[in-house]
Amino acid sequence: MSHGHRHDHGHHHHHGSEDASSLPLALDTSIPDEELTPSQLSRRSMLRRTGLLGAGLAAGSVLGGAGEAAASTGQTPAAHGSRSGGYLWLAGDHHIHTQYSNDGKYRVVDQVRHGARYGMDWLVITDHGNATHSRIGVEKVNPDIIEARAAYEDTLVFQGLEWNIPGAEHGTVFVHPGKNEVSVLKQFETDYDGSVKDAGASTPANEALAIAGLNFLAEQIQRRKVKDALMLANHPARRGVDSPHEIRAWRDATDPKHRIAVGMEGAPGHQAAGIPAPLGMGRARGIYDNNPSANSFAGYPLESYRTWGGFDWMTSTVGGLWDSLLAEGKPWWITANSDSHQVYADTAVRGGPDSDYTANGKHTDPVYSGKIDLTQGDYWPGYYSRTHVGATSFSYKAVMEGIRAGRVWVDHGGLISGLGAQLRSGSRAVTLGGALHVRRGSNVDLVVEISLANGPNWAQFVPTLARVDVIQGDVTGPVSDKDAFTTPDTKVVKSFEVNKSTGTVRLTYSLGRVEKPVYVRLRGTDGNRTAVGPMGAAVDPAGPALDVVGDADPWKDLWFYSNPMWVLPA
Repeated sequence: MSHGHRHDHGHHHHHGSEDASSLPLALDTSIPDEELTPSQLSRRSMLRRTGLLGAGLAAGSVLGGAGEAAASTGQTPAAHGSRSGGYLWLAGDHHIHTQYSNDGKYRVVDQVRHGARYGMDWLVITDHGNATHSRIGVEKVNPDIIEARAAYEDTLVFQGLEWNIPGAEHGTVFVHPGKNEVSVLKQFETDYDGSVKDAGASTPANEALAIAGLNFLAEQIQRRKVKDALMLANHPARRGVDSPHEIRAWRDATDPKHRIAVGMEGAPGHQAAGIPAPLGMGRARGIYDNNPSANSFAGYPLESYRTWGGFDWMTSTVGGLWDSLLAEGKPWWITANSDSHQVYADTAVRGGPDSDYTANGKHTDPVYSGKIDLTQGDYWPGYYSRTHVGATSFSYKAVMEGIRAGRVWVDHGGLISGLGAQLRSGSRAVTLGGALHVRRGSNVDLVVEISLANGPNWAQFVPTLARVDVIQGDVTGPVSDKDAFTTPDTKVVKSFEVNKSTGTVRLTYSLGRVEKPVYVRLRGTDGNRTAVGPMGAAVDPAGPALDVVGDADPWKDLWFYSNPMWVLPA
């Protein structure tokens, strides 16, 4: 699947540069099909089939541009990759394991090859932090990442790691590529990883060590050791050990302009784990089948340890923990990813009997047995979960800036092909992650365009969007109780039934004359499984249902979620 030779049309991009004019050749519609390599043509065909090239909202229509630029309501949806008043919407995955993880098995190039095949524009390799990885693994994986960057030039490949957050769960940490990417990650892991430092218990000292780690990363940016660094909390409700006050402390630890901890997995990986036996593991989606432990936050209810429509309870509960964070008026974003370790229905087994992870910092290469394994719970990057980032260019810098800005929406199973959303007032508009500043009493509208699925997903069926919900909440300011995980003034304010299966859906919701700060976010469903939300029917009459442990086929319950936008009247 190597890209082979490349034609020079002035569109070459190099991972070390930040040329805003560069585009992957498969996305550049000015280049005819016959001038692409077979791999590039395959990718272009896939993007066309899923509505992400030359159709839908990949860059366009309601997305008027960065900041508060005016939007043209009559604009024709632009092709993927267009910069005419919009963003490049780049799909990616920030949580991927390889043979350099003690519980992984795939080569870096295996994960990148499959990610590219399934439409990923950017990937983060996040092998587990541990004593062996910090000692030799973080260095040994780097040449493999560099080789994958060269072999798959149309996919941005970040080096990161899965941080054992002191006193808490796991988190993705990754940096902008450069000469110091290894040394910065190595020092961070050596000095601040909860496994390396034996700092897993929920104690004030360990919580302080986590904050020190985030401050270390911020310092590396200030010292220009790396151009950027980000942290995202992984599977935050899985074991109940990410307390509300810890999440707030991570969010607030560093300067807002260079905030390191910017969000959490709204939906965990391991989504195939819920497929019932004998066709699957027969466990829980996300492997969310835990119970409280001594280190768990005592306030969390038992249902928080399960997924709801495949999403983490913190995200899926309208008026719950995520909303309590947003109601403070501060950014905290959601993502979705694969957490790919062991792929469902694959034939690979971890390296042979000579594999010695502790001695070598990696497992030997996987062996393909020819026997399909239905007892694994993961998918390849891009096969099921996608995180879409609005970027100003095809570059590492732009992807990281887009994530930090909250220009992010997520979907499962290719439920929709594109999402454009804006808050508008007069000639002013913002998109996902933005804050619209208006005069008190101004009329504000939410304008949404959704490109429906126009081809089969990777499970070979065309998903159908049944309903779109608008969720709105008041901004009530900083909480007095740092462990608050509900907010009383957030609810579903409008539901749109979708009565078409192809093309584009355009929705408008009027917020009316806005007198006080509010935020809005979006959610959509295939309508297969819904239930009254945990906060009651007046808050969420038809939200995601609690997933059944041992019987939760992820393809039969698909959702998308957007990050929020705020209106701040003055």
